[in-house]
Amino acid sequence: MYFPTAGIETNPLLPPLVSFVISFFTSMGGVSGAFMLLPFQMTILGYASPSVSATNHLYNIVAIPGGVYRYIREGRMVWPLAWAVVLGTLPGVLVGAVIRVRYLPDPRHFKLFVAFVLLYIGLRMGRNILLDKRRPQPASAGTVTPIAFTTSVIAYGFAGREYRTSTRAVFIMSLVVGVVGGIYGIGGGSIIAPFFVAFLGLPVHTVAGAALLGTFVTSIAGVVFFQGIAPLYPHMAVAPDWLLGILFGLGGLAGTYLGARMQKHVRPNVIKTMLVLCILIVAIRYLAAFVV
Repeated sequence: MYFPTAGIETNPLLPPLVSFVISFFTSMGGVSGAFMLLPFQMTILGYASPSVSATNHLYNIVAIPGGVYRYIREGRMVWPLAWAVVLGTLPGVLVGAVIRVRYLPDPRHFKLFVAFVLLYIGLRMGRNILLDKRRPQPASAGTVTPIAFTTSVIAYGFAGREYRTSTRAVFIMSLVVGVVGGIYGIGGGSIIAPFFVAFLGLPVHTVAGAALLGTFVTSIAGVVFFQGIAPLYPHMAVAPDWLLGILFGLGGLAGTYLGARMQKHVRPNVIKTMLVLCILIVAIRYLAAFVV
């Protein structure tokens, strides 16, 4: 099947199959899978125009609701954290989208940017995993109990422990990551979960739902924005490829739902290790391609 906006031809069964496998594993860590789909589209399918970022946002819109629903149903959605993520990442994603179209349209430079972002996250999470081996592992199952949500602090209980973090830190981190996510085309929340785990010390089983919800909301804004500015750039593809994005999204919808359902049965460090391996493989590959 030919996808005109993307300018590629591929089997229509391949996008949903690939997105299902990726999102099943990444959704356990609060990552939609878009950050892995982008390298697949650019490297395997040869889809590297700015439009690929918009298509990734569209994938998130279709894929994420299943995982969000599951986390809400099982009582593992930290609503204060989720709203802080949305408020921080939303303006960041719009700024990132402008940077992507105006300053990083070259696929080679864009891949280098992606490589450094992923490499930093992967190394930071890997370091934390090594340190965590010396500490008792937190529980995987349980429900979230809100304790406080003010302009200065977010606090909640999970599995018999209380977790407390600065609202300002969450907002600033979300804003910065939102810019990165807007450039990358994955929604701000797509990579916020590893930051919360690595920098704020929050348990991965409690940040996943908030990160996915933040990704969903910001991705809607991303699609609207890319579609809206497309007429201003008639010389290149900017708007999403709707058919391709929906096909990716349908596979992701099933994958995120099942991944969210399985998360409570998987130990935290196992989830973190899966994320780190995926992140580092992509980062190293893009760095090598730029050097060569």
